[in-house]
Amino acid sequence: MKALIIAAGKGTRLRMLAKDRPKPLVRLLGLSLIERVILTARESGINEFVIVIGYLGDKIKEKLGDGRDYKVKIEYVENEEWERGNGVSVLKAKKHFKENFVLLMADHIFDASILKRLKKIDLNENECILVVDKSPQEYIDLGDATKVKTKDGYIQDIGKKIKDYNCIDCGIFFLSPSIFKALEESIEHGDETLSGGIRVLARKGKMKSFDVNDNFWIDIDTVSSYKAAEKILCKRLLKKTDGPVSRYLNRPLSIRISKILVRFNIKPNLISLISFGISFLAFLLFCLGDYLYVATGGILSQISSIVDGCDGEVARLKFQGSKYGAWFDAVLDRYADALIILGMVYGWWSIHSEVCIWIVGFFAMMGSFMNSYTAIKYDEVLLKRRENVRVGRDLRLFLIMVGALLGQIYYTLFVLGVLTNFVSLRRIFLLKKYKEVLNE
Repeated sequence: MKALIIAAGKGTRLRMLAKDRPKPLVRLLGLSLIERVILTARESGINEFVIVIGYLGDKIKEKLGDGRDYKVKIEYVENEEWERGNGVSVLKAKKHFKENFVLLMADHIFDASILKRLKKIDLNENECILVVDKSPQEYIDLGDATKVKTKDGYIQDIGKKIKDYNCIDCGIFFLSPSIFKALEESIEHGDETLSGGIRVLARKGKMKSFDVNDNFWIDIDTVSSYKAAEKILCKRLLKKTDGPVSRYLNRPLSIRISKILVRFNIKPNLISLISFGISFLAFLLFCLGDYLYVATGGILSQISSIVDGCDGEVARLKFQGSKYGAWFDAVLDRYADALIILGMVYGWWSIHSEVCIWIVGFFAMMGSFMNSYTAIKYDEVLLKRRENVRVGRDLRLFLIMVGALLGQIYYTLFVLGVLTNFVSLRRIFLLKKYKEVLNE
């Protein structure tokens, strides 16, 4: 399936951010708006795009090229009449679409799950679908939004100024080629907007609505909506599996760091390596045993925990996530955990010469590994069924920092050994109730 993206307009209300660029190239957390649209659509399984360009269109072509860098195929349609209504831009792409297609706006960002659900619909011949929001969030500018009136799943009316409406146009369409004939009819009668073509189909009973439900979308048309989008995207980086330290300490700090990192061409795997490097330095300092070195090692352990959140955040913000990257990060985390505990054990032993520290350290290391291993199924099963305080790596490294600052390495390792092994055994007991899931 192909997608048509409208990117021909000037976007005067976002000129403060656009400067000498067209609006679709305004950057939001490391990617331009149109890149976010393309990569979101790609995430839903769409790999072919036709982009209608107009104002400063050459800069869009220069930025996106043929789509190879994004692992998609991109074709361009030039609209020299870009100052006319957006329906004209859609009509310019007529020859590229003989089958059903998705229509997107270059300044609307949204959750890929919307397109995934939309594509599953068996669209009848000559019918079209508009995605609507029946319960728009507070960040949606209702004054500027295109209003829609629906009844029994069909659109009755659409327009910015209609008074009788029950939902909002999300700027996402699933269209059949019949839209082009409808636009021609609308333009012939003096209405050059896309909404005009939709109204033509609505009068014929051919325009369906599709509720966005709780999925995220936003039209970035002003500076305030731009700031709202940035805030929402950052908030969406929080995960249900975040432990208390991660949620209330690490995440607020790592997101601030990630907002800086996304401006540069830094890959998530490199960030994982940097986090591991900080942990390795903490290991070396712990080995020295003296309080100042141990305290610094504890602080570095906590810093590594914060930076460890940045790789996933950058990956999600820039659509660079991969199963290999997640596995690579997990492997480095296990090595880092082992080195930090080994450094704590060796440093304490080198000064106090107490052999029992090796036994305590062994249980702390084993518990940390098992804590991470058992968390996989625990998060998958139990966190979906009820709220739990998750004991994870964020809490372990925070306890190590506190113990190091207090100069209590032995008792910190003892607490880690007891806590992590207890949590792992508790998870085994709880998961026994859901054996059918474990057998999947």
